[in-house]
Amino acid sequence: MRVVVDVSPLSHPRTGVGNYIRGSLRGLAATGHEVVAFAPATRAGRRVIEDALDGIDVERHLPVVPAAHVVRTAWSRLGRPPTERFVGRFDVLHFSDWMYPPQRAGIRSTMVHDLVPLHHPEWVHPRTERMHGAKYAHAARTCDVIVVNSRFTADDVAATLGFPRDHIAVAYPAVDPVFAARGVRAEGDYVLTVGTLEPRKNLELAIDGVRGRELRVVGARGWGGVEARGDHVTWLGYPDDAELARQYRGAAVVVYPSRYEGFGMPIVEAMACGVPVVASSHPSLDEACGDVALRADDPDSVAAAVDRAISDRDDLVSRGLRHAAQFTAEANALAHLEAWS
Repeated sequence: MRVVVDVSPLSHPRTGVGNYIRGSLRGLAATGHEVVAFAPATRAGRRVIEDALDGIDVERHLPVVPAAHVVRTAWSRLGRPPTERFVGRFDVLHFSDWMYPPQRAGIRSTMVHDLVPLHHPEWVHPRTERMHGAKYAHAARTCDVIVVNSRFTADDVAATLGFPRDHIAVAYPAVDPVFAARGVRAEGDYVLTVGTLEPRKNLELAIDGVRGRELRVVGARGWGGVEARGDHVTWLGYPDDAELARQYRGAAVVVYPSRYEGFGMPIVEAMACGVPVVASSHPSLDEACGDVALRADDPDSVAAAVDRAISDRDDLVSRGLRHAAQFTAEANALAHLEAWS
């Protein structure tokens, strides 16, 4: 089977979407099927994609185009020429968040990470709302299969987009091998939180709930005027994966206060690094948390949960390692292949 995967989100600094794509490609590349990474990108964007694909054995079709975002959007809306003109024949076209390219034949498949732009447009940038809204509507009309990252998102897509539930496949994210308990640990007595600085990530809850310790914030600067504020807060920006793993390992606790996610990958990354987790109680995080993470939704509860996580650390770390171990690239790839069979 020849599978073409849209990797255009990898042209930007990687967040959850990019990491999901990398995990899927790692798994698919090991199955023996022919996998093609495809994205029209600017010259700079192509370099970023190439770096992200380093070590992943897939065919690459990364045409350089100026104003790539505009070109991808126009191509999606125009509906021609077909993708086959650029990559040849394929059995599956699996597209991501940024474009919905036309095709002549083969299974049409897409990834939906969450429906936040539909449910809470106030939490996303207006461009994100417009871009994702158009993609969701198009996918619901044209796709044979929609792949999602959790049962929560699967049920949401079926109910909100009216897409048949039996044509929605759950492929859980894969934890990158760099996130492991063994390795160098950052120094200090601190709590870590991870996420782009934007309203949905609810950073204020972590700031107000972490007391008596430094709070380190890992995340790209987002939008909406959200900043890592407070005398006890250290903003680390957006480190590479090796540095993020070092920060996870050194943390006393990881706090993940997000208001809404498709899955919540930092939760299982932290567990894989041997760190207890405190997360919000929104049901979109249930599958990432399992029965391991402690849940809290107000500053006092966060403070109490952090203290409990530290006192129960050995038990929570042991259970967290077992929970995180199920989120593999192999399992992700098999879920995709089953959806396309």
